[in-house]
Formats: sequence, C-alpha cells, structure tokens
Amino acid sequence: MPPKHVIVIGAGICGLSSAIWLRRAGAEVTLIDRTGPGAGASYGNAGLLAEWGVAPVNTPGIHKTALKYMLNPSSPLFMQWRHMPRLIPWLRAFLRNSTDTRVREISTNLALLLHDSADQHRALVRGTRAEKWLATSDFAYVYKSRAAFDADKYGWELRRPAGFIPELIEGGAVQEFEPMLGPNANLIALTRNHGHILNPGAYMADLAQVFQDEGGTLRIADMRDVTLTEGHITQVITDHVAIDCDAAVISAGIWSKPLMKKLGLNVPLEAERGYHLHLKNPSQMPKTPMMIGWGKFAVTPMDGAVRCAGMVELGSINEPPSKQPIDLLRRFITEAFPDLEWEEAEEWLGFRPSTPDALPLIGEVGVTGVHAAFGHQHVGLTGGPKTGRWVAEMITGKGPNADLSAFDAQRFS
Repeated sequence: MPPKHVIVIGAGICGLSSAIWLRRAGAEVTLIDRTGPGAGASYGNAGLLAEWGVAPVNTPGIHKTALKYMLNPSSPLFMQWRHMPRLIPWLRAFLRNSTDTRVREISTNLALLLHDSADQHRALVRGTRAEKWLATSDFAYVYKSRAAFDADKYGWELRRPAGFIPELIEGGAVQEFEPMLGPNANLIALTRNHGHILNPGAYMADLAQVFQDEGGTLRIADMRDVTLTEGHITQVITDHVAIDCDAAVISAGIWSKPLMKKLGLNVPLEAERGYHLHLKNPSQMPKTPMMIGWGKFAVTPMDGAVRCAGMVELGSINEPPSKQPIDLLRRFITEAFPDLEWEEAEEWLGFRPSTPDALPLIGEVGVTGVHAAFGHQHVGLTGGPKTGRWVAEMITGKGPNADLSAFDAQRFS
C-alpha cells in the first residue's frame, strides 16, 4: 500500500515527475514550490532529451585544462574568483572523480538514468495536455574540423557503449544538411532518434496541470523545516502552514542543499550558473537540435524561437547575471550562424545543481521517509521523468528493479 500522504518539495521536472507517478500509484500527493512550476533550471534549459549526455564534464586531464579555460576570456568556462575559496573543497572532490576508471563508472551510471529518456517522457505525458510539447529529433555535434572531432575522441568512446556511434557529415555536405551553419562548421557528428521539448516553461506548466487534473494538490509555499518523529518525517513546515505527511521528496534543485541540512546532511552541491539566449521569431530555424563544439552551447528549435543555451560559470546563486558569458554566447552564435537574425533575444540565468561526481542524489535518506531527487547538473530535463518514476517506486514499495547505489543520497556524508 502506498503511503497515505506524500509531500513533494520543488515543482521542476524531477518534482513534477515524482508527484505525477506517486499520484498514479495511488498516493495522496501535495506538491509545494516557493514560486510555481518550472521557475528555475527546468524553465531555462536547452530543452534537450540528452540520452547521449553520458560523458561527464570532469574527464581525465581536466585539472590541466580547467584553469587555462577559466583564464581565457574566449572560453565558455567562467569563474567568479571572489567565491573561489568557498568552492575549493567542491573542486577538489570534482578532480578526485576525474580519473579514467572513475569517469567510466560515472558514465555507466549516467547511461542507466538517461538511456530511455524519450520513452520516459512519452510515458509521463501520453494522452495528456503536455504531450504536444514533446518532439522527436536527431542531434548534431558541430565541429570546425576533423581534428576538432578527433580531439573529442574520449567523449565519443564513453558514448559508444551506450549505443551512440555518430554518422559523420563533412565538408560542403555540412551546409547541405543544415543550411543555417556558416563556413566555420566543417564536420557534423550526427546521432539519430532523440527528442526535445518545444517550450520547457509551457511543458512544466502543463505537467503541473496534469498533476492537478489527476487529483494532486499544488501549493505555492516555501519549506522552512520538517518534523521528525522517532527519526521519520511526519510534517513539513512551510511559511504558511504545517502539513502532515507520511513521506516526502526533496526535488528543489540547487535549493535542496539547505533543505538537506535540516536532516543533518551537508551535501556538496554547487551551482553551475548557466545562461541562455532565447531568440524570438528568428529568420532561420535549425532542422534539428545541435551542439556547437567550439562554443559548448546547444541550439534548439522551439515554438517560435531558437534557444541557444550553454556557458558554465562557477560562483554564487545570489548575484545577478555576468556580462561576459552572454557577450561570448552572442559572439559564438554569430560565428556559427552568420546570417541568423531575430526580433528579440531573451537573456536568462539559471543554476544547474551540480555534484562533484556528476551524478544526482536519488533515494531515501536513511529511514527518514525523506527521498532525494536532485543534483542532475546538465541532464535534469533528460533524467527527470525516470528519477520521478524511481522515487515513486521506492516510496510505494514496488522497486525499482535496478542497482541505484551510485545515486545514494547519503554517499557524501
């Protein structure tokens, strides 16, 4: 029998998915969020269902290249240097997870989470109002040259066991395949049969309505504390009211870190400040989503717009957007698409919740009845529905039928 009442904290893709699957399993579910559905990284992401995203950022050799990138104003990696002292413990742990053996373990577990993302999204939305935002698409990695593709060999080696062996398009055939691309693009590594979301914000809003249509309760509230009775959660205290419960899910993205502290766990979760430019009414539309290799940013055709999302900036969640990442993103867009014009560009900054081992926290915290579902770094949209399904299965005692020890919510304690 499912618990009588489950509270899900955070209405991004992981929280919405957890809430929907818990409701479908028969639980009474209250979903709370301090600002509303999909207001954070679930809104501003690239919209990609990145089943191919099994190569973590912390690959071997990162200790030699990261500082060079951060000191290079033309690199898509930035550091707010005044926050460096606070970030040193996280960066040390990040580097410890960059050995070849460790990276291959991480990649294997990312593949477990991501390999069927498009199917997981389809199962979540089939027959609902949210289904219209799910598109099927291929995915193109764009490089300046064959040498640049060869330099990315390690990443493609990690993707190969997951089934991603690219079809290469070179020379003039690049522009025949994608007329938007300018002369800087000379090789495409194409992988087939993926998916993307046509409007992430609208998708989250519709998922929230699906949850309510199926009998769930949505509250705009801010979690302040929890009540544990004999070590098990019995109440979530918000800024408005205390809500009794039998179990809870913490899926609040970067804001999950202070919530976990209320359970006595100091999670090494830091924010990658990610940016996007949402180009409205563009003069050209890409035929398929792509990654511009030299700028490390994704380009996604959306509902009436092209979204260019990327950049990594390490720093604070309490400071406004930096000018340099947006300026560099604009420059990279012009380099890739010299003829592209648009009516308006929405600038956005969000916070990717990142662990030093590139793996999210999924599962129960001890025997507290509190389950973690956060820390997905760049693959939250991709892995959200499966994370939600796994958490629902744990809470309802139905599984999952997989070894999830790599995602252990207490592995850092």
